[in-house]
Order: sequence, then structure tokens, then C-alpha cells
Amino acid sequence: MAVLVTRPHPDDETTAKALRARGVDVLRAPMLRFEPVPFQDDADADYGAVIVTSANALRAIEAHLAGSRLLRLPLFAVGENTAAAARDAGFGEVIASKGDAGALRDLVLARAKSKQLKKASPILYLAGADLARDLAGELGENGFTVVTQTTYRMVPAPSLPREIYDAFVAHEVEAILHSSRRSARAFLEAARSGGVEISALALPQCCISVAVAAVLRDAGATQVTAAASPDENALLDALGRALRPRATPNLQGL
Repeated sequence: MAVLVTRPHPDDETTAKALRARGVDVLRAPMLRFEPVPFQDDADADYGAVIVTSANALRAIEAHLAGSRLLRLPLFAVGENTAAAARDAGFGEVIASKGDAGALRDLVLARAKSKQLKKASPILYLAGADLARDLAGELGENGFTVVTQTTYRMVPAPSLPREIYDAFVAHEVEAILHSSRRSARAFLEAARSGGVEISALALPQCCISVAVAAVLRDAGATQVTAAASPDENALLDALGRALRPRATPNLQGL
């Protein structure tokens, strides 16, 4: 029996590695495909900081960052994983929030209140094409000027890999991990078109947030568990809670 990871590549490898370290067999079916968008920095813009809510935003412009003036700016990131990607990209001052984009907004506001960040200078938001919330608008309501630059898009996978369909038919999938609303919707559509929706929805669904869990519940899933916080460790804890009643030996460490 295996846990199905639907997180986009290459982040799915991180989750798979964490599961295998706990003795869990893993199947992977990335439901969103990463695509960079052409990026052009405005050399005349006098930014005061950069904000990033996903490591993908930095991955998309990696070639543009070598020697870039942006690396000298403070960068605000959602979570330690995104913060680590920023440091790897060359940013010297990286400030990480705990939680989601709302926590990042509060962190930026706190820095401004303590005079560590000037509202007079615009903030560059490196973002994806599809945003879960209007972070730029929320900061704008608090007196900031935010310039949003789309650096990537995530394209839904049209179908599941053949081996995943076969695993559902053979009852080899024990639970499914979902990392975003868009990837959850893409999974449901692929499962439906491939004729395994009923089998998939009968399994435990472990979700990174309550919002993602709602997508699965609306689709008819009844065994849905949401992570206590939007990070991978909490998601793995949720998986442990979901499977513990099933007394699965190799998940005792979760």
C-alpha cells in the first residue's frame, strides 16, 4: 500500500523523501506542471523589498537573478522552504513568515510599523499566474504600493499516469496528499475522466489547509483531514492522524 503525492514537481520529491524516511511507500502524480513566464525587471523602479509566496516564483527567474540588484533588497517569504530557495538564489536578507500569505502580510505590516520597512518605496511581488488571495490588494489597503510581476504559471495535468490508474484498480493506494486547491481540482478532474473517481474519493484525503479540504468534501470525499498549519510537517501529521485508526505498521512514526 502506498500514499499518493499530487504535489507539483520537483517539490513532490521533497514530500516523497520525507515519507520514505518514515517507511512509507510512495506513488507520485504531479497534478500541476510548472511553466516559467518571460520576466523583465524594470530597471527604473526603486523597490524597497521583494515578497514571494512560492519558491516557484524564484525558480522561474533563476537565470535573471545572477548579479541582479534585486538580491540586495530584503525579501519576505512564506515559510521556510520558500525562504531557503531565496537564500539559495542569492538574497542576503530573507525574512520568513510562519503560515500562509496572510501571515506574510502581517509580517510586512509589522516591519513597517517598527520603521524597518518604508511604505514610500514600492514592493515587488514575484507571483504565479493564479493567486489564492489578493496579497497585493491587502497591502495596498494598508498604504503600500505593490508591483506584481507574474513569473510562472501552473498548468493542470490532463490525466493521471497509467501506473496510478492501475494502482487504484489494484487497491494499492492507501491515502492521497493534496497541497493546493488547484492541484486538488486537477486531480479530481483526472480521476473522473479516467474512471477512478469513486475509488479515489473512498480513500483518506490529507490536505494542506481547510480550504483545500473543502474542495475534496464538496466532491464527495468523506475521509478528509486538514493540516493544523499550511506546511509539510503538519500535512504529514495529518496523514498520521488519518491512517492511525487503520493500524498501519509502517506509519507509526508519522
